[in-house]
Amino acid sequence: MTPDEDLFNQIVRDYSERIYWHVRRFVNSHEDADDLVQDIFIKIWAALPSFRGESQLFTWVYRIATNEALNFVRREKVRAALRFSSLDAEMERRIDADPYFNGSAAERELSKAVARLPEKQRLVFILRYYDELPYEEMSAILGTSAGALKASYHIAQEKIRAALQHHDLSF
Repeated sequence: MTPDEDLFNQIVRDYSERIYWHVRRFVNSHEDADDLVQDIFIKIWAALPSFRGESQLFTWVYRIATNEALNFVRREKVRAALRFSSLDAEMERRIDADPYFNGSAAERELSKAVARLPEKQRLVFILRYYDELPYEEMSAILGTSAGALKASYHIAQEKIRAALQHHDLSF
């Protein structure tokens, strides 16, 4: 095996599950997340020779995964607009229809509230709340200051809190 193959196999072993769940929180569908994870690993494989180690491997992998997830969501917005429907409504429908979702009613409502957030707030919320990344690492992945990320997270929390209170749930 070449050094690139060894590194790629290590990336797949170390990050497959984390990337799946990271992407799944954006797309709210097991099938879409599965397809997207395959696309992400193809991108990683293609870009691996250009990885120069200027950032941590985790940061580099997560940046690719995040960009692919955001591109998917943007394509879905265009498709929804062409069908004259709302992407928010489509994402909520996916959450309700997902046979693999095994959370409580509160977790389902949390997922819906996250899906309704604007893209940047959703991204920051997912990275901080679900992936438990420190702001410094999020800053390296997103190229945004830690202070701006803290503000986005706080606003996202308030929006989610308000949405959950609407359903008599707490956050």
